[in-house]
Amino acid sequence: MEIPYTVKNRPDTGLYNAKLGIWLFLASEVMLFGGLFSAYILLRVGAPAGEWPHGWLDVRLGTVNTLLLALSAITTLLAWASCKVREFGKFKFFHACTILLALTFLGIKSYEYHDKWIHYEIQLNNGKIADGHFESAVYVNQASKQEVEEHSYRGNSFSQVAGGTTNNYQLASVTIHGHVVEKHEELMDLRSEEAKKAVHKELTIAATDIKKMENYGPRHNTFTAIYFTLTGLHALHIFGGTLVIFYLWGPGSKMWKTDPERFTNRIEVSGLFWHFVDLVWIFLFPVLYLT
Repeated sequence: MEIPYTVKNRPDTGLYNAKLGIWLFLASEVMLFGGLFSAYILLRVGAPAGEWPHGWLDVRLGTVNTLLLALSAITTLLAWASCKVREFGKFKFFHACTILLALTFLGIKSYEYHDKWIHYEIQLNNGKIADGHFESAVYVNQASKQEVEEHSYRGNSFSQVAGGTTNNYQLASVTIHGHVVEKHEELMDLRSEEAKKAVHKELTIAATDIKKMENYGPRHNTFTAIYFTLTGLHALHIFGGTLVIFYLWGPGSKMWKTDPERFTNRIEVSGLFWHFVDLVWIFLFPVLYLT
């Protein structure tokens, strides 16, 4: 049975089925991201004075990712245009460029996430705060007093079974590359002159001097929570869109031989979704990186 209106436009809407479907889907996406952006605005406006972070994100990386998505919007448009003029080779080239640009974007985003996961704020017993990137931690075997150095933070203690014996290790010290500040407020605005003058160096902190240690993950504060939510959801859309584009570039391109016009419509629909995620990032970049 042939599915109607996969190529021809519907008489009631003037759109073929897939195009109508993607516009309805994008309408729901607008409501999803609109709600999250509204939450961001309310959280920021409601934050106490001096409690909203500034300069916590690398503007250079954000700018590069913005350029990558802008270029991918052009290449996906050119891929669709190539199908319209029946130049399949050019379509393959431009769609391959879109995939590579998308993967590069995700790679940079992964690097940014990793940077936050290894960035720690350590509250000291003397009231000061050590802030920097984790380098290593020394743990002591409670039975043998043997020390082991770990290059990932494993908490205040961990257990390890070796040769049928359970060895309990306790945190002895942590080494970070960072600096010490007197007050938490000094970490809020990294664009200030004081923050720019701060000297970062290797610091080794004894476990007995640590009151609390927490990385800059989603639960660190309100900003990191909304940052990971917004950019994480956006990255999932990029990943999903890349999978669809890859399928149309690879196995799905077989339709070109049997029904090129319907295949062209599929490229147009995937392109509409891709332009939407590009547009979302155009809003995310200034909101998160530049303010």
